[in-house]
Amino acid sequence: MPSQTQSTVNRILVIDDNRAIHEDLRKVLNQDAQGPAEDQLQTAEAILLGETVRRVEHRRFEIDSAYQGREGVEMARIATAEGRPYRMAFVDMRMPPGWDGLETIEHLWEVDPHLQVVICSAQSEYDWIDLVRRLGHPDQLLVLRKPFEPIEAIQCATALVSKWQNERAVRGQVESLEQAVTLRTQGLEAANLELRHLATHDALTGLPNRVLLDDRLAQAVAHATRYGETFALMWCDLDRFKLINDSLGHGAGDLLLQEVARRLAGAVRSVDTVARIGGDEFVIVLSPPAGASDATEVARRVIDAMRPPVHIGGISIHASPSVGIAYFPADATTVQSLIAHADAAMYAAKQVGRNKVQSYAPGMNRSTQDQVRLESDLHVAVELKQFELHFQPKVDIRTGSVTSAEALVRWRHPERGMISPADFIPLAEECGLIGRIGDWVVREACRQGRAWQDAGFLPLRIAVNLSASQFRASNLVELIRSALDAANFDPRSLEVEITETAVMSDPEESIRTLERLSEMGVLISVDDFGTGYSSMSYLRRLPIDRLKIDRSFINEITARADDASIVQAIVSLAHSLRLKVIAEGVETIAQLDFLKSIGCDQYQGFYFSRPLPVPEFETLMRSLQEKRARFMQSDAVRTHSKLGAYRRKQIR
Repeated sequence: MPSQTQSTVNRILVIDDNRAIHEDLRKVLNQDAQGPAEDQLQTAEAILLGETVRRVEHRRFEIDSAYQGREGVEMARIATAEGRPYRMAFVDMRMPPGWDGLETIEHLWEVDPHLQVVICSAQSEYDWIDLVRRLGHPDQLLVLRKPFEPIEAIQCATALVSKWQNERAVRGQVESLEQAVTLRTQGLEAANLELRHLATHDALTGLPNRVLLDDRLAQAVAHATRYGETFALMWCDLDRFKLINDSLGHGAGDLLLQEVARRLAGAVRSVDTVARIGGDEFVIVLSPPAGASDATEVARRVIDAMRPPVHIGGISIHASPSVGIAYFPADATTVQSLIAHADAAMYAAKQVGRNKVQSYAPGMNRSTQDQVRLESDLHVAVELKQFELHFQPKVDIRTGSVTSAEALVRWRHPERGMISPADFIPLAEECGLIGRIGDWVVREACRQGRAWQDAGFLPLRIAVNLSASQFRASNLVELIRSALDAANFDPRSLEVEITETAVMSDPEESIRTLERLSEMGVLISVDDFGTGYSSMSYLRRLPIDRLKIDRSFINEITARADDASIVQAIVSLAHSLRLKVIAEGVETIAQLDFLKSIGCDQYQGFYFSRPLPVPEFETLMRSLQEKRARFMQSDAVRTHSKLGAYRRKQIR
């Protein structure tokens, strides 16, 4: 079959003061009229002879004319600016009265350095070496002697146009490669900058991390030492952050940390450093010179900055900091000691009530060391099961009977003796041991409850507290079922207490978990009710059995009308939802009388009994059973006496 003829348009500029040359070059270079006819003839001949049709490429040249050098240079400039540059130019050597060919070529290459040039000259005053020395670029230059043969002009035009196209294609490839290399280089530079930033900054908050903090501290120490100045280091720790994290989830905890970082950064001077070194711990370095007055002012701003609540997921969170301050060189002369002393001062701030600021004083680090040792001992206690359960009775307000008790964990340290829950429970929450301790409490409570049943005690429901992290654990239901099965303990004899905050951290998930527990027969109480963020719409959907009023309301019910009104409202609300109400922390007869007057169902507290170890609790239960037996016996005697009197009367 005939082949399709490919044609390309190539622009050529002819600069010559002889108009005949222009006409000759047009005739020689553009022979398109004969091209198609010759193609058809060759195609027909090939078909008749059975030969392969050869593809013929015809170049079509678009020729523009200039008759002086200046004119030609201007045309080349315009063509280049329009993006339609000339491929090559035929340039006459002599064009009086204007520029000669060499000067014209120099100006042409200024406006288009890629232009291919054929010098047309009838003179021989310039040899090739002179031309190259004057013009350079020997690879873009050919010489055509006048008069020239048509084939010479065609060969020059074809060769130089092809060379121009090839060079342009190569330049395009090179530019593409250079662009790709540039983009990749920029990407690598950006990645390197990002890596360097990540290596020295906290990913969550964007604050400097421990690496950059160490560098800033080293600079501060060197500067202060050289100039005899002082600077301060402040250690900030959020109060009760783990409770927030466990109750509301790690996502809420991360949002809180980001907001805290923003507020801390806004509370310091521009020359100071705020760093996050892990968890809820932040360090502020007040650049030298910075004395006690500067540190006190910054600490005040930090406390003020943290005072407004943080709103996360529709909940207002109050996150207060405890701040410890140490000064260089008054309190320490090394970075390690300075950090340790600021940390000790921070722990001292927590001990005096949280949301406080303390400056380091000798002896504070001893308390910190005790805290570290206590944490170490707590790990050992978990492994060796040094815990025991004490039980506090829950009393029916109407009848005075005891049908349930709350199991409370205690730690009997082999050297320190009994350690208060107020000392080790927060520590267990901070170091992540509260889950393992809570699991042990559930299993031991079920075992002890079954042991009392086997010993012949009256039926007793055992209540256990679930920590927020324990309640959020995915295996909670399986853990409780396993504990019940292992002890062969009736699920209806087990009650779990979950704080209101833990329940409301994820209401929908809480409903699913509580429904599974309720289906097993386990009773459910909401602990510390009134201190959280319960929604009434969720409260009526929760499969719960009891509300437990927080002791903070019970303490002042006889002295403060507001607390009394709150307690009365909780009792009324619970009863409207067909829930029982338990008051904890009852210590006086006046408190009990008030609770009785508003219809509260149960109470627990020191008024009836403190939490008791197992032997003492068993003694209490035996005495209660004996009183109950004597009451029932005396009641039976009275009934028998009344019946005998009635019978004697009938006989008469």
